Amino acid sequence: MNNKDIPVTVMATEVVPRQKTSLYPEPFATQMNGREKRVLGDFFGLVNFGVNLTKLLPNAKSALRHAHSTQDEFVYILHGYPVLITDSGETQLSPGMCAGFKAGTGNAHHLLNRTNEDVSYLEIGDRSSGDSVIYPDDDLKASLVEKEWQFLHKDGSPY
Repeated sequence: MNNKDIPVTVMATEVVPRQKTSLYPEPFATQMNGREKRVLGDFFGLVNFGVNLTKLLPNAKSALRHAHSTQDEFVYILHGYPVLITDSGETQLSPGMCAGFKAGTGNAHHLLNRTNEDVSYLEIGDRSSGDSVIYPDDDLKASLVEKEWQFLHKDGSPY
Protein backbone atom coordinates (compact mmCIF):
# COMPACT_ATOMS: atom_id res chain seq x y z
CA MET A 1 0.00 0.00 0.00
CA ASN A 2 1.48 3.38 -0.94
CA ASN A 3 0.81 6.64 0.92
CA LYS A 4 -2.04 7.57 -1.42
CA ASP A 5 -3.85 4.35 -0.40
CA ILE A 6 -3.67 5.04 3.35
CA PRO A 7 -6.87 6.66 4.60
CA VAL A 8 -6.70 9.76 6.77
CA THR A 9 -9.53 8.62 9.04
CA VAL A 10 -11.07 5.33 10.07
CA MET A 11 -13.42 3.99 12.72
CA ALA A 12 -10.93 2.43 15.13
CA THR A 13 -13.21 -0.55 15.78
CA GLU A 14 -13.22 -1.32 12.03
CA VAL A 15 -9.45 -1.90 11.92
CA VAL A 16 -8.97 -5.66 11.83
CA PRO A 17 -7.52 -6.98 15.12
CA ARG A 18 -4.00 -8.38 15.07
CA GLN A 19 -4.26 -12.06 14.19
CA LYS A 20 -1.53 -13.28 16.52
CA THR A 21 -2.63 -12.94 20.15
CA SER A 22 0.90 -12.38 21.42
CA LEU A 23 4.52 -12.14 20.33
CA TYR A 24 5.62 -13.88 23.55
CA PRO A 25 6.97 -17.42 23.34
CA GLU A 26 5.11 -20.20 25.13
CA PRO A 27 4.24 -20.68 27.92
CA PHE A 28 3.56 -16.92 28.03
CA ALA A 29 1.64 -16.42 24.76
CA THR A 30 -1.45 -18.32 25.91
CA GLN A 31 -1.59 -16.12 29.02
CA MET A 32 -2.63 -13.31 26.64
CA ASN A 33 -5.85 -15.09 25.62
CA GLY A 34 -8.71 -12.66 26.04
CA ARG A 35 -6.68 -9.69 24.79
CA GLU A 36 -7.48 -8.14 21.41
CA LYS A 37 -5.29 -5.46 19.79
CA ARG A 38 -6.24 -3.24 16.88
CA VAL A 39 -2.88 -1.91 15.73
CA LEU A 40 -3.95 1.58 14.69
CA GLY A 41 -0.45 3.04 14.27
CA ASP A 42 0.53 0.33 11.80
CA PHE A 43 -2.76 0.80 9.92
CA PHE A 44 -1.76 4.42 9.22
CA GLY A 45 1.87 3.52 8.47
CA LEU A 46 3.23 5.35 11.54
CA VAL A 47 6.88 4.57 12.21
CA ASN A 48 7.92 6.79 15.16
CA PHE A 49 5.30 5.62 17.63
CA GLY A 50 2.64 2.94 17.96
CA VAL A 51 -1.01 3.24 18.95
CA ASN A 52 -3.21 0.27 19.79
CA LEU A 53 -6.88 0.05 20.66
CA THR A 54 -6.84 -2.87 23.08
CA LYS A 55 -9.73 -4.83 24.55
CA LEU A 56 -9.45 -7.10 27.58
CA LEU A 57 -12.18 -9.66 28.12
CA PRO A 58 -13.06 -10.54 31.73
CA ASN A 59 -10.06 -12.05 33.57
CA ALA A 60 -7.63 -11.07 30.80
CA LYS A 61 -4.42 -9.09 31.19
CA SER A 62 -2.69 -6.53 29.01
CA ALA A 63 0.76 -8.09 29.10
CA LEU A 64 3.18 -9.78 31.43
CA ARG A 65 4.29 -7.27 34.05
CA HIS A 66 7.17 -5.48 32.34
CA ALA A 67 9.35 -2.36 32.09
CA HIS A 68 11.06 -0.92 29.00
CA SER A 69 14.60 0.47 28.91
CA THR A 70 14.07 3.09 26.17
CA GLN A 71 10.36 3.08 25.27
CA ASP A 72 7.94 5.44 26.99
CA GLU A 73 4.41 4.07 27.34
CA PHE A 74 1.02 5.69 27.93
CA VAL A 75 -2.45 4.18 28.43
CA TYR A 76 -5.86 5.89 28.42
CA ILE A 77 -8.88 3.97 29.71
CA LEU A 78 -11.93 4.25 27.43
CA HIS A 79 -14.29 1.70 28.97
CA GLY A 80 -14.29 -0.55 31.99
CA TYR A 81 -12.43 -0.79 35.27
CA PRO A 82 -9.02 -2.48 35.01
CA VAL A 83 -6.53 -2.72 37.84
CA LEU A 84 -3.06 -1.31 37.19
CA ILE A 85 -0.32 -3.37 38.84
CA THR A 86 3.05 -1.63 39.30
CA ASP A 87 6.01 -2.01 41.62
CA SER A 88 4.12 0.33 43.99
CA GLY A 89 1.05 -1.92 44.21
CA GLU A 90 -2.45 -1.87 42.73
CA THR A 91 -4.49 1.08 41.46
CA GLN A 92 -8.11 0.79 40.34
CA LEU A 93 -8.62 2.65 37.05
CA SER A 94 -11.82 3.92 35.47
CA PRO A 95 -12.83 5.52 32.15
CA GLY A 96 -11.00 8.78 31.54
CA MET A 97 -8.01 7.84 33.70
CA CYS A 98 -4.58 7.52 32.16
CA ALA A 99 -1.16 6.27 33.21
CA GLY A 100 2.33 6.88 31.87
CA PHE A 101 5.51 4.89 32.18
CA LYS A 102 8.80 6.68 31.60
CA ALA A 103 11.47 4.55 29.97
CA GLY A 104 14.34 3.35 32.11
CA THR A 105 12.62 3.64 35.50
CA GLY A 106 12.29 -0.12 35.91
CA ASN A 107 8.72 0.29 37.21
CA ALA A 108 7.16 -2.91 35.88
CA HIS A 109 3.46 -2.70 35.10
CA HIS A 110 0.42 -4.29 33.45
CA LEU A 111 -3.37 -4.11 33.52
CA LEU A 112 -5.73 -6.83 34.77
CA ASN A 113 -9.45 -7.03 34.08
CA ARG A 114 -10.93 -8.56 37.22
CA THR A 115 -14.49 -7.57 36.25
CA ASN A 116 -17.26 -9.32 34.31
CA GLU A 117 -17.26 -6.58 31.63
CA ASP A 118 -14.86 -5.82 28.78
CA VAL A 119 -12.18 -3.16 29.24
CA SER A 120 -10.97 -1.03 26.34
CA TYR A 121 -8.08 1.41 26.29
CA LEU A 122 -5.60 3.15 24.03
CA GLU A 123 -1.95 2.28 24.45
CA ILE A 124 0.73 4.49 22.95
CA GLY A 125 4.46 3.91 22.88
CA ASP A 126 7.45 5.07 20.93
CA ARG A 127 9.44 2.69 18.78
CA SER A 128 12.91 3.30 20.18
CA SER A 129 15.57 1.14 18.62
CA GLY A 130 17.72 -0.82 21.04
CA ASP A 131 14.86 -1.21 23.52
CA SER A 132 14.96 -4.04 26.02
CA VAL A 133 12.31 -5.28 28.41
CA ILE A 134 12.51 -6.85 31.84
CA TYR A 135 9.80 -9.15 33.23
CA PRO A 136 10.41 -9.37 36.99
CA ASP A 137 7.75 -12.04 37.61
CA ASP A 138 8.73 -14.37 34.75
CA ASP A 139 11.79 -16.13 33.34
CA LEU A 140 11.84 -13.86 30.31
CA LYS A 141 13.68 -10.91 28.86
CA ALA A 142 13.32 -9.25 25.47
CA SER A 143 15.38 -7.09 23.13
CA LEU A 144 14.31 -5.17 20.05
CA VAL A 145 16.83 -6.08 17.34
CA GLU A 146 16.33 -4.67 13.84
CA LYS A 147 12.61 -4.04 14.54
CA GLU A 148 12.04 -7.64 15.72
CA TRP A 149 11.55 -8.75 19.34
CA GLN A 150 13.90 -11.47 20.51
CA PHE A 151 12.89 -13.35 23.66
CA LEU A 152 15.33 -15.17 25.93
CA HIS A 153 15.37 -16.82 29.33
CA LYS A 154 16.91 -14.60 32.02
CA ASP A 155 20.09 -16.70 31.82
CA GLY A 156 20.37 -15.75 28.12
CA SER A 157 19.33 -19.09 26.64
CA PRO A 158 16.78 -18.95 23.79
CA TYR A 159 13.18 -20.10 23.91
